[in-house]
Amino acid sequence: MEVGFVKEVLLNYLRRFGIDPVIPIPINPRGRVGAGGGNVSVNRLVKHIVRLPKHDAVTSLVDIDGFRDKGERSVEALQEHLAQEIQKKIPDSKQMFPYIQRHELEGLLFSDTNAFREVALASEQDIEALSNIRLQFNTPEDINDDPEGAPSKRIMRTLRGYGKVQHGPSVARKAGLEKIREECPRFHAWLKCLEGLNANIALN
Repeated sequence: MEVGFVKEVLLNYLRRFGIDPVIPIPINPRGRVGAGGGNVSVNRLVKHIVRLPKHDAVTSLVDIDGFRDKGERSVEALQEHLAQEIQKKIPDSKQMFPYIQRHELEGLLFSDTNAFREVALASEQDIEALSNIRLQFNTPEDINDDPEGAPSKRIMRTLRGYGKVQHGPSVARKAGLEKIREECPRFHAWLKCLEGLNANIALN
């Protein structure tokens, strides 16, 4: 979903701030660049970031649930560790900074559950079920309170025809960045950082 989210939601928005081009670079489960997403580790992500062609800025857009080596660390602690490891490899880089999404990127979709109605053909009953899930948490970024509670799993159990890659970015676009930022403080803070870059940027 991350690549589609960048292309369908972030790309045109960031162009307004002079950030162009925006280049999403997925990493697949075995660590090869360019062929889908998958679970990562700090070392693997750092290795690929430092090997990227030169860009004015590089950031990451990965879910904490995808990290094999997260252990008991919080998303903030893992993000800080990633930043430190990048700094060790590229000491003079001032515009390489990581972002790790708490739980899953699909959590952002709960910012406006009505967005599922037109995009994923959700019924009123489906919308009500998704809205009830959202009401159980302080923010959409907090949704994931048990192994089967990942946002994407909750959505797919509610909407049987829902596909992460097919529908996720479109739901996010329908919800709109303004609403997502209003509901999701960590995502808002990251986007605020991106807005000030005025550079071409790679998203890993």
